[in-house]
Amino acid sequence: MGSLRITEIFYSLQGESNTVGLPTVFIRLTGCPLRCVYCDTTYAFTGGSKMDINAILDQVKQYPTLYVTVTGGEPLAQPACIELMSKLADQGYQVSLETSGALDVSKVDPRVIKVMDLKTPSSGELSKNLYQNITYLTANDQVKFVIGSDEDYQWSKQILTEYTLADRCQILFSPVMGQQNPTELAEKILADYLPVRFQIQLHKLLWDDAQGK
Repeated sequence: MGSLRITEIFYSLQGESNTVGLPTVFIRLTGCPLRCVYCDTTYAFTGGSKMDINAILDQVKQYPTLYVTVTGGEPLAQPACIELMSKLADQGYQVSLETSGALDVSKVDPRVIKVMDLKTPSSGELSKNLYQNITYLTANDQVKFVIGSDEDYQWSKQILTEYTLADRCQILFSPVMGQQNPTELAEKILADYLPVRFQIQLHKLLWDDAQGK
Protein backbone atom coordinates (compact mmCIF):
# COMPACT_ATOMS: atom_id res chain seq x y z
CA MET A 1 0.00 0.00 0.00
CA GLY A 2 1.30 3.45 -0.92
CA SER A 3 2.15 6.51 1.14
CA LEU A 4 1.46 10.20 0.70
CA ARG A 5 2.86 13.50 1.94
CA ILE A 6 0.12 15.08 4.05
CA THR A 7 -0.09 18.70 5.18
CA GLU A 8 -3.04 18.15 7.53
CA ILE A 9 -6.11 16.07 8.27
CA PHE A 10 -8.92 17.96 9.95
CA TYR A 11 -12.66 17.94 10.62
CA SER A 12 -14.82 20.93 9.71
CA LEU A 13 -17.85 22.06 7.74
CA GLN A 14 -17.57 21.75 3.99
CA GLY A 15 -17.12 25.32 2.80
CA GLU A 16 -18.04 24.89 -0.86
CA SER A 17 -19.33 22.47 -3.52
CA ASN A 18 -22.81 20.94 -3.39
CA THR A 19 -22.22 19.47 0.08
CA VAL A 20 -21.58 22.89 1.60
CA GLY A 21 -22.30 22.99 5.33
CA LEU A 22 -21.93 19.26 5.95
CA PRO A 23 -19.42 18.04 8.56
CA THR A 24 -16.51 16.63 6.58
CA VAL A 25 -13.03 15.22 7.10
CA PHE A 26 -10.45 17.02 4.94
CA ILE A 27 -7.24 15.32 3.86
CA ARG A 28 -4.91 18.02 2.56
CA LEU A 29 -2.08 16.67 0.43
CA THR A 30 1.19 18.56 0.09
CA GLY A 31 2.47 20.02 -3.17
CA CYS A 32 1.06 21.73 -6.24
CA PRO A 33 2.48 22.35 -9.74
CA LEU A 34 0.38 25.52 -10.15
CA ARG A 35 0.80 28.98 -8.65
CA CYS A 36 -2.59 30.68 -8.91
CA VAL A 37 -2.34 34.31 -7.85
CA TYR A 38 -5.37 34.04 -5.53
CA CYS A 39 -4.30 30.77 -3.88
CA ASP A 40 -5.33 30.61 -0.21
CA THR A 41 -3.42 27.44 0.68
CA THR A 42 0.17 28.28 -0.21
CA TYR A 43 1.24 26.70 3.09
CA ALA A 44 0.46 23.32 1.47
CA PHE A 45 3.04 23.76 -1.31
CA THR A 46 5.87 22.30 0.77
CA GLY A 47 6.52 20.45 4.00
CA GLY A 48 3.99 17.98 5.30
CA SER A 49 4.62 14.51 6.70
CA LYS A 50 4.77 11.13 4.99
CA MET A 51 1.90 8.84 5.98
CA ASP A 52 0.97 5.44 4.67
CA ILE A 53 -2.59 4.97 3.49
CA ASN A 54 -3.58 2.74 6.44
CA ALA A 55 -2.50 5.45 8.88
CA ILE A 56 -4.55 8.03 6.97
CA LEU A 57 -7.61 5.76 7.03
CA ASP A 58 -7.20 5.21 10.77
CA GLN A 59 -7.10 8.96 11.39
CA VAL A 60 -10.21 9.55 9.26
CA LYS A 61 -12.09 6.93 11.32
CA GLN A 62 -11.73 9.13 14.40
CA TYR A 63 -14.44 11.43 13.07
CA PRO A 64 -18.15 10.49 12.89
CA THR A 65 -18.94 11.53 9.33
CA LEU A 66 -19.39 9.81 5.98
CA TYR A 67 -18.03 12.80 4.02
CA VAL A 68 -14.35 12.99 3.12
CA THR A 69 -12.70 15.58 0.88
CA VAL A 70 -9.24 15.02 -0.58
CA THR A 71 -7.70 18.40 -1.32
CA GLY A 72 -4.38 20.22 -1.58
CA GLY A 73 -2.33 21.70 -3.03
CA GLU A 74 -3.07 19.48 -5.98
CA PRO A 75 -3.86 15.96 -4.74
CA LEU A 76 -3.29 14.26 -8.10
CA ALA A 77 0.35 15.41 -8.10
CA GLN A 78 0.90 12.40 -5.80
CA PRO A 79 0.13 9.14 -7.66
CA ALA A 80 -0.91 7.26 -4.50
CA CYS A 81 -3.85 9.67 -4.17
CA ILE A 82 -5.78 7.45 -6.60
CA GLU A 83 -5.34 4.46 -4.29
CA LEU A 84 -6.26 6.46 -1.18
CA MET A 85 -9.54 7.64 -2.68
CA SER A 86 -10.51 4.11 -3.75
CA LYS A 87 -9.75 2.78 -0.26
CA LEU A 88 -11.91 5.51 1.28
CA ALA A 89 -14.76 4.65 -1.10
CA ASP A 90 -14.35 0.96 -0.22
CA GLN A 91 -15.02 1.89 3.40
CA GLY A 92 -18.30 3.55 2.52
CA TYR A 93 -17.30 7.20 2.59
CA GLN A 94 -18.69 9.73 0.14
CA VAL A 95 -15.40 10.96 -1.25
CA SER A 96 -14.84 14.19 -3.15
CA LEU A 97 -11.65 15.29 -4.88
CA GLU A 98 -10.75 18.97 -5.20
CA THR A 99 -8.48 19.20 -8.25
CA SER A 100 -7.15 22.01 -10.40
CA GLY A 101 -8.08 20.35 -13.67
CA ALA A 102 -4.45 20.59 -14.79
CA LEU A 103 -3.73 16.89 -14.20
CA ASP A 104 -5.33 13.82 -15.76
CA VAL A 105 -8.49 12.67 -13.92
CA SER A 106 -9.15 9.60 -16.08
CA LYS A 107 -7.92 7.13 -13.43
CA VAL A 108 -10.00 8.57 -10.58
CA ASP A 109 -12.37 5.96 -9.11
CA PRO A 110 -15.86 6.56 -10.57
CA ARG A 111 -17.29 6.52 -7.04
CA VAL A 112 -15.32 9.68 -6.24
CA ILE A 113 -16.98 13.05 -6.88
CA LYS A 114 -14.62 15.24 -8.87
CA VAL A 115 -14.77 18.97 -8.07
CA MET A 116 -12.62 20.31 -10.88
CA ASP A 117 -11.42 23.90 -11.01
CA LEU A 118 -11.07 25.32 -14.53
CA LYS A 119 -8.55 28.13 -14.20
CA THR A 120 -9.87 31.55 -15.22
CA PRO A 121 -7.68 34.29 -16.76
CA SER A 122 -7.05 36.13 -13.46
CA SER A 123 -5.60 32.98 -11.90
CA GLY A 124 -2.45 33.38 -13.97
CA GLU A 125 -2.63 29.67 -14.83
CA LEU A 126 -5.11 29.66 -17.72
CA SER A 127 -2.67 27.76 -19.92
CA LYS A 128 -2.61 24.82 -17.49
CA ASN A 129 -6.23 23.77 -18.09
CA LEU A 130 -6.42 20.20 -19.40
CA TYR A 131 -9.67 20.38 -21.33
CA GLN A 132 -9.72 16.67 -22.19
CA ASN A 133 -10.57 16.12 -18.51
CA ILE A 134 -14.09 17.34 -19.32
CA THR A 135 -14.63 14.02 -21.15
CA TYR A 136 -14.39 12.18 -17.83
CA LEU A 137 -16.94 14.28 -15.95
CA THR A 138 -20.34 12.84 -15.04
CA ALA A 139 -23.57 14.22 -13.58
CA ASN A 140 -22.15 13.60 -10.08
CA ASP A 141 -19.14 15.81 -10.73
CA GLN A 142 -18.72 19.58 -10.50
CA VAL A 143 -16.72 22.20 -12.39
CA LYS A 144 -15.78 25.29 -10.42
CA PHE A 145 -14.98 28.69 -11.92
CA VAL A 146 -13.28 31.09 -9.51
CA ILE A 147 -14.29 34.55 -10.70
CA GLY A 148 -12.05 37.52 -9.97
CA SER A 149 -13.06 39.96 -12.73
CA ASP A 150 -15.54 40.59 -15.53
CA GLU A 151 -13.00 39.05 -17.92
CA ASP A 152 -13.15 35.87 -15.84
CA TYR A 153 -16.93 35.92 -15.92
CA GLN A 154 -17.14 36.38 -19.69
CA TRP A 155 -14.52 33.67 -20.25
CA SER A 156 -16.40 31.27 -17.98
CA LYS A 157 -19.64 31.88 -19.86
CA GLN A 158 -17.84 31.10 -23.12
CA ILE A 159 -16.44 27.82 -21.74
CA LEU A 160 -19.90 26.85 -20.46
CA THR A 161 -21.27 27.19 -23.98
CA GLU A 162 -18.28 25.78 -25.87
CA TYR A 163 -18.23 22.53 -23.87
CA THR A 164 -22.00 22.39 -23.05
CA LEU A 165 -20.88 21.89 -19.46
CA ALA A 166 -24.28 22.30 -17.86
CA ASP A 167 -25.48 19.22 -19.76
CA ARG A 168 -22.57 17.18 -18.44
CA CYS A 169 -22.14 18.10 -14.77
CA GLN A 170 -22.88 20.67 -12.07
CA ILE A 171 -21.36 24.14 -12.40
CA LEU A 172 -20.12 26.35 -9.56
CA PHE A 173 -19.31 30.07 -9.82
CA SER A 174 -17.34 31.39 -6.87
CA PRO A 175 -16.09 34.97 -6.32
CA VAL A 176 -12.49 35.62 -5.30
CA MET A 177 -12.86 36.94 -1.76
CA GLY A 178 -11.77 40.58 -1.53
CA GLN A 179 -11.49 40.91 -5.30
CA GLN A 180 -14.86 40.14 -6.89
CA ASN A 181 -17.97 41.65 -5.27
CA PRO A 182 -20.24 38.66 -4.53
CA THR A 183 -23.48 40.58 -5.05
CA GLU A 184 -22.35 41.81 -8.48
CA LEU A 185 -21.48 38.26 -9.52
CA ALA A 186 -24.84 36.96 -8.28
CA GLU A 187 -26.67 39.66 -10.23
CA LYS A 188 -24.76 38.82 -13.43
CA ILE A 189 -25.69 35.15 -13.07
CA LEU A 190 -29.34 36.06 -12.67
CA ALA A 191 -29.32 38.57 -15.52
CA ASP A 192 -27.77 36.04 -17.90
CA TYR A 193 -29.96 33.13 -16.73
CA LEU A 194 -26.91 30.94 -16.22
CA PRO A 195 -27.52 27.30 -15.14
CA VAL A 196 -24.91 27.52 -12.40
CA ARG A 197 -24.72 27.37 -8.61
CA PHE A 198 -23.44 30.57 -7.00
CA GLN A 199 -21.32 29.90 -3.94
CA ILE A 200 -19.37 31.84 -1.35
CA GLN A 201 -16.72 29.99 0.65
CA LEU A 202 -18.59 29.32 3.88
CA HIS A 203 -15.47 28.67 5.96
CA LYS A 204 -14.17 32.15 5.21
CA LEU A 205 -17.42 33.72 6.36
CA LEU A 206 -17.46 31.69 9.57
CA TRP A 207 -13.78 31.67 10.51
CA ASP A 208 -12.08 34.09 8.09
CA ASP A 209 -9.81 31.17 7.39
CA ALA A 210 -8.76 29.18 4.32
CA GLN A 211 -8.91 25.82 6.06
CA GLY A 212 -12.30 26.18 7.71
CA LYS A 213 -11.23 25.10 11.17
